[in-house]
Formats: sequence, C-alpha cells, structure tokens
Amino acid sequence: MPYHPTSDAIATIRAALEEDAGDAGDVTTLATIPMQAKANATMIAKSNGTVAGVQVAQWVFDEVDDQLDVKWNVNDGDQVETGKIIASISGSARAILVAERVVLNYMQRMSGIATAARAMANAAKPARVLETRKTVPGLRVFDKWAVLLGGAENHRMGLYDMVLIKDNHIAAAGGIRQALDNTEVYLANQSLDIPVELETRTLEEVREVVNLWGQHKHLKRIMLDNMVKRVDGGGVDTTMLEEALAILKPLMDDGLETEASGNVDLDTAPAIGATGVTFVSVGALTHSVRALDISLNIENV
Repeated sequence: MPYHPTSDAIATIRAALEEDAGDAGDVTTLATIPMQAKANATMIAKSNGTVAGVQVAQWVFDEVDDQLDVKWNVNDGDQVETGKIIASISGSARAILVAERVVLNYMQRMSGIATAARAMANAAKPARVLETRKTVPGLRVFDKWAVLLGGAENHRMGLYDMVLIKDNHIAAAGGIRQALDNTEVYLANQSLDIPVELETRTLEEVREVVNLWGQHKHLKRIMLDNMVKRVDGGGVDTTMLEEALAILKPLMDDGLETEASGNVDLDTAPAIGATGVTFVSVGALTHSVRALDISLNIENV
C-alpha cells in the first residue's frame, strides 16, 4: 500500500461498513437468516483482468467477523480469466452477507483500475505511466494502490509531497519565472526539500524553461500538456511533443524528467511513449475506471 501520512485503511473500511449498516444494520439479513446459520461462498471472476484489493477485502472480512475462513486462490496483481474462483469463504452466513457488497465494491473498483493500468503501462513502453489526483475522495490510497498493482506508477499522493506548478498557479503568480522564484523562496523558508514540476503548454514556455534551467534547484520535471493531437483516421500527431523534447534534450541529459499529459489512451499511448518522454500521466486510470466484474455466490446449505 502506498504511504500517506494521514490515511488509515482500517478506519476507511469501518466507515464503509457503517455507511452500509446505517442505524439499524442489515435488516434483510437479520430478518431472514438465523444467527447460528453457516454458509459457504465463492468469489468468481466474471471477466478477464488484473485482480487488486485482495488485502483490502481480507480486512473487510476481518472487521465483520474475524472467524470467517477465507481461502484466497489469487494474490494482488495476478491475472485472472472469466470463471476463475478468486476465493472461498465459509462461516457465519450473516457475516458473509454483510461483508459481501463492501468487499465487491472495493475489489471491483481496484481490479478495474489495475486492469486499465496494466494495459496502459504495456501500451506506453518505454515511457512510464502515472495516474493523477483524479481519485474518489476518501479512496485515494486504495485507487493509487491499485495502479501500482497493475504495473503503473504513482504521481504525487496529494498537495503536500510535490510542488506542481500548473497554468492557474503561473497565471496567479505573474508568470513562470515568478512562480519558480516564489517557490524557491518558500521551500527555503520552510526548510522543505521536495521536487518541483512545472506545466508547459507551448513551445515558447518550453524555451523559457531552458533559459531558467540551473536557477531553480528543485525543478525536476516538466509537464508537456496537450502537445499531442488526434488526426483524422484514428492517427496521432506527436510533432509538437517531439519538438518540445528536442528543445529540452540538453536538460534531460542533465537529469530533467519529462511528462506528457492530455489525449492519452490505448490508441495514442504507443506513439507518445515512443517519443522518448519519461512519463505519461493518465487521469482516466482512476476517474473513468470500468469495474472488473466479480461476483460472490452463497451455496445452498
């Protein structure tokens, strides 16, 4: 699980269970299932993909009833095909039913993210794929964990661990130079040693970065935003991105990282990744995820 200084996975899970239970608990299960009833259940993949959320699901089962016997047939990050039995669960029928939907909600979302991350990471090679902060509020750590399990990488975890100077910051500060100058003063005053990334949208802005290189010691990465265009027929035009990378080549040789953003999908990723850019960031990995279909079925007992 990626580190976050204020995140508490178990507290998040408890909140999810409390959200489901409301002030009366699972009234359907309480009304229909005797307290002493036992059951066996199987969790089954209903589509192909990458499994993620095994550990999270186990924490859910443990929170509901730590006497449930859960046998996992997969590990986080494994590939599964339709019909694969992911896990077998036995114990209190009430506990299995209470845990069912929260377990599936976590696993379906996380597995969907991991599946998308794996496909994108493979498509964009040799560039490295990052997600963004476009995550479900309260689930960021789980979303970003799923990205890692799929073979992609994490961008910044939040507002606290990287200075990411984007177009609105530049506009409010009065320009790129002023934004970078202000940043260096702030970091020095706060005794902070964290990386700085700067967004650029034009070749003129890229050239300005070249002129400022070496004056701002924390500047580590340049975002090249929306420098890729789709063309008729389904193709992709990477001309502007390649021109920007050519301009930045001396800085890249000196350690500067580059990040392409915008118009990235499985169709455009191969061409973007082949330009020599260091990273490709993809917000859709977490903001437009398609859940992996997983079911949990109780057997007749």
